[in-house]
Amino acid sequence: MRHYVALRRMGLLLAVLLVVMVSPAAAGSTGEDVLYGTGSVFSTLVYAPFKATFCILGGITSVFSLPFGGTQMAGDIASAACGGTWAITPNALKGEEPVRFIGGAHAPAAEPRPAPGK
Repeated sequence: MRHYVALRRMGLLLAVLLVVMVSPAAAGSTGEDVLYGTGSVFSTLVYAPFKATFCILGGITSVFSLPFGGTQMAGDIASAACGGTWAITPNALKGEEPVRFIGGAHAPAAEPRPAPGK
């Protein structure tokens, strides 16, 4: 019960701070920055445990694949599972940068380079 009351107080305090910080004079970019920063923190708190679980399972899978596929395959599995985005940034929430759950060799390819002489 004490934890529930403390959690409610923290939520109320955060809400009051956001209202105070987002005054009408600063309603432009500062208010948006605060909201995106807060959203970034909360979404990372939800996202990170799933990413960590996926990384741990990928590490276990890479160990089991080592005798059958060799070190290259095990490394590819581990880098795909543990690579990618670990924190949701404000730019990711704005859509300015991608969130890659899987990293390594399975990451989205960069734009193709034009052929020489064209």
